Amino acid sequence: MATRFDAIVIGAGQAGPSLVGRLTQAGRKVAMIERKLFGGTCVNTGCTPTKTMIASAYAAQLARRAASYGVTIGGNIAVDMKAVKARKDAILGKSRGNIEAWLRGMQGCTVFTGHAQFESAHEVRVGDELLTAEQFFLNVGGRASVPPLPGVDKVKYLTNVGIMELEELPKHLVIVGGGYIGVEFAQMFRRFGSEVTIVEKSARLMKYEDEDVSDAVKEILENEGIQVRVNAECIHFEPHGQNVAVGVNCVSGDPVVVGSHVLLAMGRRPNTDDLGLEKAGIKTDEDGYILVDDELRTNVPGIWAMGDCNGRGAFTHTSYNDFEIVAANLLDNDPRRVSDRLPIYGLFTDPPLGRVGMTEREVRKSGRPALIGTRPMTKVNRAVEKGESQGFMKVLVDAETKQILGASILGVGGDEAVHCIVDVMYARAPYTTIQRAVHIHPTVSELIPTVLGDLRPLQ
Repeated sequence: MATRFDAIVIGAGQAGPSLVGRLTQAGRKVAMIERKLFGGTCVNTGCTPTKTMIASAYAAQLARRAASYGVTIGGNIAVDMKAVKARKDAILGKSRGNIEAWLRGMQGCTVFTGHAQFESAHEVRVGDELLTAEQFFLNVGGRASVPPLPGVDKVKYLTNVGIMELEELPKHLVIVGGGYIGVEFAQMFRRFGSEVTIVEKSARLMKYEDEDVSDAVKEILENEGIQVRVNAECIHFEPHGQNVAVGVNCVSGDPVVVGSHVLLAMGRRPNTDDLGLEKAGIKTDEDGYILVDDELRTNVPGIWAMGDCNGRGAFTHTSYNDFEIVAANLLDNDPRRVSDRLPIYGLFTDPPLGRVGMTEREVRKSGRPALIGTRPMTKVNRAVEKGESQGFMKVLVDAETKQILGASILGVGGDEAVHCIVDVMYARAPYTTIQRAVHIHPTVSELIPTVLGDLRPLQ
């Protein structure tokens, strides 16, 4: 016999627990189903652990550069990977535990631990339990994609999950994939002390960014001793003694790179292939992402999909915004839509990249008259004072409406400073709102008005 609930939330990632909180506050009887780790990708294998380890890598790099600040540190700078891992595990463990304790102690919420599968549009089974409800909210996340490259099944490889469990430093880490995940791990492990090579099949790193951004990131990485191999058109793998040989076949350079460890950083896939979606009649696209409308409703009435599994965003902040959209429409009579959301994200290298809105390439393709302003970080006092002046700022503006179209801030504090631009874009205010604002000196944000004061036509 089925146990009835008003709503069932599957997946305790960024959107799920907060929605359970709102639903129970509204008096609903809710079931939360989580098959493994509370907190989802962000807490367990994404933002929290990676940024914790990036902080350790930054500390190591800063220690090596201490003399340039007039600080003397005796002896060699060494990284204890067991201690790095222990620090990471402690931080994510606390976050995970807090989320689980919150849900289990929430009045009106019943937590089920196990794998959920639909038996119909109104029923799911978790182990021996059959649960039924009129409303379902899917927040099942995603995982690393492992493409069927030649030889990949014959070698040992790591994904973003396994690499953060290492307690010994790789001698030579070969990273296949030059996107955001690959680039962050490359700099991290180089700073820990590994030799690092990035293998990317495209002509440049981070192919969705403008070329000047990609080129600047490549230069930053190469300045730290990271080897970057692009145009790798024939990536394949084979054992090489205790190591792994990665076939590259680039235009120039050795056709094979031999590494002690290989990290596959080649995208993500949604966790939707074992939910029994077909029994509920829920439609997906060819990649397995659940199809949703502008309010995150699936094709089946009473079923919503939030977070990475819907293909409408691949970040913690977009997942949380999915919760806000669903809650606003369902509980607050406040119409909110996915299409109201600006594309915004960060690359958390050192220095970081803050990105919002359209790229320069997209603006040019649109054909609209536009203005552009740029400034190297070497002319930003805060960056120079910190001894971290790599990168640049770039802002694009609609020449007719004066509204900001997009921005890239690659430099110290860029992931924070970009929010000055974000808020004005959401307000649909002209760029002069920022240009005439008085910012604190010395900061990175204070140079944004200067950039906007030097706008020129985009040729």
